[in-house]
Amino acid sequence: MGKKALIIEDDGNIAELLRLYLEKDGFEVAQAGDGGQGVTLAQSFEPDVILLDIMLPVKDGWQVCREVRAFSKTPIIMLTAKGETADKVAGLEMGADDYLTKPFEVKELLARVHAVMRRTAEEEGEKPKRLSFDKLIVDLDSYELIVDGKKVDTPPKEMELLFHLASSPNRVYTRNQLLDEVWGFDYFGDSRTVDVHVKRLREKLEGVSDQWRLKTVWGVGYKFEVGEA
Repeated sequence: MGKKALIIEDDGNIAELLRLYLEKDGFEVAQAGDGGQGVTLAQSFEPDVILLDIMLPVKDGWQVCREVRAFSKTPIIMLTAKGETADKVAGLEMGADDYLTKPFEVKELLARVHAVMRRTAEEEGEKPKRLSFDKLIVDLDSYELIVDGKKVDTPPKEMELLFHLASSPNRVYTRNQLLDEVWGFDYFGDSRTVDVHVKRLREKLEGVSDQWRLKTVWGVGYKFEVGEA
């Protein structure tokens, strides 16, 4: 079969419902009832998308996401009863691609599954992604950020946000544009997600060079400004 989905969910009823809908949609499905088994299946089953609950036995969703990201860029959609913005931000920063709060409509979940898979396929078919500025290299092929000659550990979404801004120097993006174009889905939470990511990028980048900077355009959004600082 062409498409493969991994469900990591300890609620048997939810897992079975997801399995039925995904199989009906043409997916080959594997299921894990705890985080440890989920990580193992992520390696052996090699899914095209992972549906990951947060409250799991053995290893919670946060840990599973971190461990999977160490060996795979497979799209991850986190499923949880928690709806707070902080939880969403945490999941996205750890490398999740989307976040859905229970209860959710299965049609919406399937739409998001297809969206993250489509975006991943598009990214894999694109040209190499590497940007260079004074004392700064943003390499999205290897997901490496080099600041003043040193590699700086940076979560995937921070890398993608910086690359997106720096790809169009001096262009101003609104928060909603960035949520849509970087995260790649209609984000139904707080736009502070972008603010948090920009703040953490600034902690890594500010003062490095006077030839560029991450600038806030008050009342609008952000831009990667090149030229006179």
